[in-house]
Amino acid sequence: MARSDKIKLPSWISKEKVVLRDLHKVKSALREKSLHTVCEEAMCPNRGECFKRGTATFLLLGNICTRNCLFCSVPKGKPLPVDEREPENVAKFVYENKIKYAVLTMVNRDDLEDGGALHIKKTVEEIKKMNPGVKVEVLVGDFKGNLRDIDTVLSADIDVFNHNIEMVKSLFPKIRPKADYNRSLQILRYVFDNYNLPVKSGFMVGLGENKKEIVELMKDLKDNGVSILTIGQYLRPSMRNIEVKKYYTPEEFKEFERIGLSLGFRFVFSSPFVRSSYLAEKVFEGL
Repeated sequence: MARSDKIKLPSWISKEKVVLRDLHKVKSALREKSLHTVCEEAMCPNRGECFKRGTATFLLLGNICTRNCLFCSVPKGKPLPVDEREPENVAKFVYENKIKYAVLTMVNRDDLEDGGALHIKKTVEEIKKMNPGVKVEVLVGDFKGNLRDIDTVLSADIDVFNHNIEMVKSLFPKIRPKADYNRSLQILRYVFDNYNLPVKSGFMVGLGENKKEIVELMKDLKDNGVSILTIGQYLRPSMRNIEVKKYYTPEEFKEFERIGLSLGFRFVFSSPFVRSSYLAEKVFEGL
């Protein structure tokens, strides 16, 4: 993470150093199959821990995004053609590495007619065909609000639907100009109303929001069918990204958890290093 924010990095923002050789097996297997992970592309602070455990969140449809969110380090620009071998390669990786809970996420592909929905469906189907019993969580973009694309994804046998709202409403115009707060809520509500699936969402704090906005966001998510909520600290991945405005304390994260549970969420995973897919299998086991 970048370390030149105007406010000092607090003592609780630290992760155990990982020995590089512990990561070699997973990273080599990913490279061999031309696969990407959001762990690496988004410079997740948990990537060392997850790789050491032999888990990863697959980033489908390439590693170049058509959006320009200021908090994200995934490269932006014109994406390469979709790799048609990716669904099978992901399924093989899941099989070879004995993964029991696979998380599939994606770059936004506004250049594709269906936003990549069919490709995600094919990946889920390949995983399930090759790995009976494996659970699959999909963490998708907003598909520009096209609910037919959501239906395409959910026509596969997924186990958890995840769409991150990412931040409070007031920050969208500046930080997520190509996304829309209400559109994301509509997607979550649509899945809740039409599919018998756990609905999950998450957001970051430390981008300039206040506590009132955080609680309002939590209420909006609950009112639109979300049962699993993740809350984590924004950590600036590079100097090209927006700076951190505040580091919340572990005690403040615990307070968010208490508020979320009081609002009726089934699970609230709230801690500085929480990310939407971090330890996702543990949450699922508790459903």
